[in-house]
Amino acid sequence: MKTDLIDRAAEIVTDPLVLVNLVSQRVRQLNSGRSPLIPTRPSMGAADIALTEIIEGKIKLADKKAETEE
Repeated sequence: MKTDLIDRAAEIVTDPLVLVNLVSQRVRQLNSGRSPLIPTRPSMGAADIALTEIIEGKIKLADKKAETEE
C-alpha cells in the first residue's frame, strides 16, 4: 500500500476510521472476486486498487441519513 494513495484518499474521506472501514470492505469485495472499477497494473494490491477507486470517485460513502428518510 502506497502512502501517497493513503494521503490522497484521506483528503476525500477525512475520518480515518471510516477510511479504514471503507478500504477494508472494498478489499474483501475484490478478494472475493469483484471486478476493479479502475484499470489496474499487476503491481497494484487490493488496498491500492481500493484507495485509487476512492480517489477517482468510483466509490463514495452512502449517506445513511438520506437513505432512512426515503
